[in-house]
Amino acid sequence: MAITSSGLLLQDSSFLPTLSPPSLRPKISVKPTHLRILNVKADVQKEDIVIVGAGIAGLATAVSLHRLGVKSLILEQGESLRTGGTSLTLFKNGWRVLDAIGVGNELRTQFLEIQGMVVKSEDGRELRSFKFKDEDETQEVRAVERRILLETLANQLPQDAIRFSSKLDKIERRETGENLLELVDGTRVSTKIVIGCDGIRSSVAKWMGFSEPKYVGHCAFRGLAFYPDGQPYEPKVNYIYGRGIRAGYVPVSPTKVYWFVCFNSSSPGPKITDPSVLKKQTGELVKNWPAELLNIINRTPDDTIIRSPLVDRWLWPAISPPASEGKVVLVGDAWHPMTPNLGQGACCALEDAVVLARKLAPAIKSGPSAVEDALGSYGTERWPRIFPLSVRANLVGSLLQWENPLVCFVRNNVVISKLLRLGPLLEHTNFDCEPL
Repeated sequence: MAITSSGLLLQDSSFLPTLSPPSLRPKISVKPTHLRILNVKADVQKEDIVIVGAGIAGLATAVSLHRLGVKSLILEQGESLRTGGTSLTLFKNGWRVLDAIGVGNELRTQFLEIQGMVVKSEDGRELRSFKFKDEDETQEVRAVERRILLETLANQLPQDAIRFSSKLDKIERRETGENLLELVDGTRVSTKIVIGCDGIRSSVAKWMGFSEPKYVGHCAFRGLAFYPDGQPYEPKVNYIYGRGIRAGYVPVSPTKVYWFVCFNSSSPGPKITDPSVLKKQTGELVKNWPAELLNIINRTPDDTIIRSPLVDRWLWPAISPPASEGKVVLVGDAWHPMTPNLGQGACCALEDAVVLARKLAPAIKSGPSAVEDALGSYGTERWPRIFPLSVRANLVGSLLQWENPLVCFVRNNVVISKLLRLGPLLEHTNFDCEPL
């Protein structure tokens, strides 16, 4: 049992940009940027490194390369940074990466450090509580708003590092060994290296032969409650377990509280965007649960409520394609989407970013074959970490979504109350990461 990356189980040419202090760098605008559009029928823009996607993985990869003196261009399909959504939970491995790329302390000042966790039954009875420092003195857990994390990472980059409204349509490998990217607006970009960071429905991963992520049998409602006069909750993760339904909430900042409700569903169901409908459906699922959960849901602004099916992809050895093909490579959810039951989706994307940057930066100076070797080495190093976590996250979620009354009784009153030890379950948060 752990905390989720989204909080579910709260359990590249000019390779030498000048690095200046963050306070002196121009801020990246999150509004649509007006960019010069090439004559797409005749012109092909040339870049050394193109990163597809300006999410956590894409921005962290670009920042990591930038700190090592390597320039890249991010192509983002949205008109601005995708700052919607709620929050995600970062454990100490995520914070070590953020420290390594120079943004850890800036983020720490904005979010509460979570001291521990409390597990309750649906009737409000406390089953077990833990303090993170008692289990591991070096542990660090904070729920972080996705919007602020993305903006903080983007602000470490040169002002022209992100090109918005740039959706990838197709990839072609040229005889020269370079890759030709064609965007939906007809723009063409020729690049030596492609880094796919375009999320769980990755176009780059599809081009490389990866299967679509698989639906795991449950969906989640999530939101970010707002208390303008201050939220009243202690800095702890609160889990509530029922039959086929689980919920949780955790303070993010002095005024915001993240929450989730996860429920079993035989299919992903229709896409619903009406926030009033989402809030109503959530309330119906937990209408007889502890009052504080209902209060938090009711205090949630409409624009922060989302509903999403949970999916993953298991990278079976000798069956799944490798992380790289030629000079095209995947990072984060584009490569290894996982369910949020261990709190490692965002943390692993951050780890990917620094590992890839450390291998790629020196290889660029040595030529194409060295680049391909570096990308292959990245995949070889990361796979033994990623594959077990993906499987384990799936299994944890399945166990916590039990519906059988007898099994749920044993889970709550024997496994959680008497047998569970948190320390061994958080060993996966150990990750060594020196500053870039």
